[in-house]
Amino acid sequence: MTSSYHLGILNLTHLLVSADGIVDDQEKQALARLRKLEQIDDDVFASFSEAIQSKKERDIYKEGIDSINACTDEEKLRALALLYKMSEVDGRVHAKEVRLLLYSIKLTGIEFDDVVKKAGTLQSLF
Repeated sequence: MTSSYHLGILNLTHLLVSADGIVDDQEKQALARLRKLEQIDDDVFASFSEAIQSKKERDIYKEGIDSINACTDEEKLRALALLYKMSEVDGRVHAKEVRLLLYSIKLTGIEFDDVVKKAGTLQSLF
């Protein structure tokens, strides 16, 4: 997978898991599984984690969408399906998570039904 794919997932996942104001242990564990599954190395994650400290939410979102849109359609679909699965991790799907997911799907030109179908084929994150 490309660096755009990894950065897109990291940016959007960060917003998704922090959308309800609480990043719980299940979400942290799911993020660790996601990083392993998608082969996001520690240096990329550390660099990303440092960079977002000084960014506003809208800038993180824009960078995430721009990164995802630089990917192939298959990478876009996989990234959005992983976000969909991340939204289910804590057992509560917050309204802000739904908006983030739906708006991201719209901006990438991927069909929601395709995201749901792809999510069903992916390994569980929790």
